[in-house]
Amino acid sequence: MPNFQTFVPIPEYPFRIGYQEHLLSLGSCFAEHIGRRLAEHHFYSLLNPYGILYNPVSIAQGLHRLLQDAPFQPGGLFEHQGLWHSFFHHGAFSHPTREEALDAMNAAYRRAQGFLLTANRLILTMGTAHVFVYRPSGEVVANCHKLPGTAFERRRLSPREVIAALEPVLYELKNRQPELEVIITVSPVRHIRDGLVENQRSKATLLLATGELCEQLPFAHYFPSYEIMMDELRGYRFYAADMIHPTEVAISYIWQRFGQAFFDEDTQLLMQRIEKVIAAARHRPFHPASEPHQRFLRQQLDIIAQLERDFSFLNLSRERAAFEQQLTGARR
Repeated sequence: MPNFQTFVPIPEYPFRIGYQEHLLSLGSCFAEHIGRRLAEHHFYSLLNPYGILYNPVSIAQGLHRLLQDAPFQPGGLFEHQGLWHSFFHHGAFSHPTREEALDAMNAAYRRAQGFLLTANRLILTMGTAHVFVYRPSGEVVANCHKLPGTAFERRRLSPREVIAALEPVLYELKNRQPELEVIITVSPVRHIRDGLVENQRSKATLLLATGELCEQLPFAHYFPSYEIMMDELRGYRFYAADMIHPTEVAISYIWQRFGQAFFDEDTQLLMQRIEKVIAAARHRPFHPASEPHQRFLRQQLDIIAQLERDFSFLNLSRERAAFEQQLTGARR
């Protein structure tokens, strides 16, 4: 029978990701998908302490700042359209008062700074080679926050500029954490503001830069999420209604391929046990007070207790609370 799908070969990586690893993920919205699934499966992970970052310069700036003792100051924030913003952060960190915004930014910064001390796996996802340069300061910004377009110069980085931004900070991270391994991906989400041709040039820039980075840095490794989307999942049925973002089916498939590449057999078996608990916690019964369902809830609590005894690094408090809440609610 002919094969109707082109499979992207994935290299044999010299390391694995297990539950003992500490994973930091930064980058575009595709990094959010991978990072959230790692957190959902109870890996020790931290995701995007600045919010979504699209371009490699902002990713590099974010890493540099985490290596310094440089919390954010009130003077670094600005007000626009009733919210206080930072050029380092996604709009998710913007707030109606400067104090709220600053507190949220510095809380995330301190948490990530502490996490970075033990992180031995770093996942970077670049979305675009286009950057916005704020004219008054000449700095690349992570987000324009809907300021007038005249305040910025928009341009596409060259592969050399991408490498120059990321290479020094990755070397510094490796020097501080010798066990560090870096996974670099290019987001399959298309940025079509300037059209499909310019999007392809942008992605090509990132792919060329990533190829050189991985040749120069033996601890940096490319995972082909972009190619999997373009070739293995070729077809608009794998795109959302905007024809730009991958569907949940596509994201799940790429997550599966990611797992095949980086999770060893023991990790995958533990994930399967955890997935059953997660699915059970999401279940909403028609008759929550019935004795069969109450028995089901107690069984799930026993399973959680056993998992946490067998694997001391696991903390399934989120699922435990969900089952206990249902038990308590049924008794009322």
